[in-house]
Amino acid sequence: MGNADFECRYRVAVPPPLSFLVSLKSSLKETFFPDDPFRQFKNQPLARKLVLGLQYFVPILEWAPRYTFEYFKADVVAGITIASLAVPQGISYASLASLPPIIGLYSSFVPPLIYAMLGSSRDLAIGTVAVLMRTSKLSRLMVRFKLQLEIRLD
Repeated sequence: MGNADFECRYRVAVPPPLSFLVSLKSSLKETFFPDDPFRQFKNQPLARKLVLGLQYFVPILEWAPRYTFEYFKADVVAGITIASLAVPQGISYASLASLPPIIGLYSSFVPPLIYAMLGSSRDLAIGTVAVLMRTSKLSRLMVRFKLQLEIRLD
């Protein structure tokens, strides 16, 4: 049972070959912009482009008008659940990193609030670990810089 036994009902035309530059441009566009995020801006008036641009960079402007009380109730339950884990975890990681516990609390609340306004993924988890690792490295760098500055001033 090979291809010879199969009768093709519909014939599909082979597309004409593209020039090298057109093929390269198409390949690069597909590599760097696979979803073509600027497609929605084409053939739009300037005011609409401005609104779409703001919604692209600040996604809360897009979904906030459709936010309902049902979503709010679900978000409160999810927030309480995550806070019961994130608050003790943030305080613990802060103490492990030799930082004040308040830094751990900030790392539990501030990143999710910022991400709620500027983020675009519904399923991304913003955790305490990444924030505190950056904070710990930054505080160590600041201590080193301060020590070096004091040594140079003396």
